[in-house]
Amino acid sequence: MDIEQLKRAAAARALEMVQSGMKLGLGTGSTAKHFVDLLAERVKGGLNIVGVPTSETTRLQAESLGVPLTTLEQTPELDLTIDGADEIAPDLSVIKGGGGALLREKIVAAASARMIVIADTSKWVQVLGRFPLPIEVNIFGFAATRLAVEKATAEMGYTGPALLRRTKDGHPFVTDGGHWIIDAALERIPNPSQLAARLCQIPGVVEHGLFIDLVRVAVLADPAAGIRVIEK
Repeated sequence: MDIEQLKRAAAARALEMVQSGMKLGLGTGSTAKHFVDLLAERVKGGLNIVGVPTSETTRLQAESLGVPLTTLEQTPELDLTIDGADEIAPDLSVIKGGGGALLREKIVAAASARMIVIADTSKWVQVLGRFPLPIEVNIFGFAATRLAVEKATAEMGYTGPALLRRTKDGHPFVTDGGHWIIDAALERIPNPSQLAARLCQIPGVVEHGLFIDLVRVAVLADPAAGIRVIEK
């Protein structure tokens, strides 16, 4: 199977865990897109669910496919969130935010009784950090915030730069919440909880892409081993 087939296979396996009547968080990204596509097919077949999208992109996709939607204002407690991940460690801590929706993704995940991440096996790592860590920051005072992030990570032994994410045309990438994103090249994050706590202390940092103690199940599609389900 090619990479997109693997992603779709992981999404299909996660869909088996969805039950009628559930309130779902709908993730963002290429793998989550497959899940929403497959979910829409089940909805057309009579599956009764309602979803909270984690981005405007997911909202538009779900609406176009006829998936019933709500908001966290209307439905503040969810049964299950299914989302992708940029990296997944054996303790099911993950890095998210490659698609730029980490703030809304984390809010929705925290409002859910369970979170499942779906991915191809290339996202499975022994130690987080190879994927640059997305950090969502306020536009006001950006230079000072970026410098503070670099100083904080350097004090913790990290040497990589923290770079402003830009679009293909060179403009700063703007999140759905109107913020910018710094991508911190850290290489290895041996203690994600320690780093997360330090980043949260920096004024101007809105949220970071370390999802710790949120994921309960990972569904991985492997071209050789098939589908692996890892539970915490």
